[in-house]
Amino acid sequence: MSIKKLALITTLVSAFFLTGCDNKQTTATDNKPAEPAKVSPLKVGVIAGADQEEAEIAQQQAKERFNLDVELVIFNDYVTPNRALNDGLIDVNVFQHKPYLDEQMKGQGYKLAVVGNTFVFPIASYSKKLKPIAADEQVGEGVKVTSPRGEIFFIPANSTIAIPNDPTNLGRALLLLQHEGMLTVDKAKGLLPTVLDITSNPYNYKIVELEAPMLPRSLDDSQVDLAIINNTFAAPANLIPSRNGIFVEDKESPYVNVIVSREENKNDERVKNFVKAYQSDAVAKKADEIFKGGAIRGW
Repeated sequence: MSIKKLALITTLVSAFFLTGCDNKQTTATDNKPAEPAKVSPLKVGVIAGADQEEAEIAQQQAKERFNLDVELVIFNDYVTPNRALNDGLIDVNVFQHKPYLDEQMKGQGYKLAVVGNTFVFPIASYSKKLKPIAADEQVGEGVKVTSPRGEIFFIPANSTIAIPNDPTNLGRALLLLQHEGMLTVDKAKGLLPTVLDITSNPYNYKIVELEAPMLPRSLDDSQVDLAIINNTFAAPANLIPSRNGIFVEDKESPYVNVIVSREENKNDERVKNFVKAYQSDAVAKKADEIFKGGAIRGW
């Protein structure tokens, strides 16, 4: 056999084996099971402090119940979390009530959506003068109300009621009085009525506006029969709605805190499962521990 023929055969055989080896490698690669796509954790924005403590329990619940990984992103102000959510830097936030969210969306043009309720941190009425009465006790003109403990209180006509003077809590206090049948306000004013918007006050209740920090001390004033106090200032005075409140906002309050997503991801299954994790007995127990009965389930 000539050297040329031998070289040609050698070349062909080498090419055959090389091609065969290449085909085996390609086939092995093609048949290798694909690795499952990694799912990013759900990023949830919360405020440092009590909100964070509640969210940490929800984080545990999400993992245990739905195998959902949640990453908490901590903020120290009330402006940045909505901006971060709108910009896609986080997936959900939990820190605000609905009126604040509405104001932010209107002012900033954010495309956000409420996906669930958390807690009402209620504004409540307190008194050192009013005492519980029997349900069938005969009384004069005024209004009977029921406390969170089931006690009946009577608020006589002409009583003086102190309320906060800042626009949000002033309106909130008047709406609470309306809820209890003590007066009515102009519906057109929405969540921000003032004393000028009272349309009916059949028992001539005297409404006195005070700086919010002064309200707990006003309970010692001989001229004040009842004061409506935000939880921010009630708690330091050892006033707890469930324990000391005469009448209190309930879970139907428009000031319920909410879980918020973007419009585009509100139907994401991970978001829905996080809402379920947050609306759990474990989170409610933690809130009750933190706020000593000052948090009402909003779901």
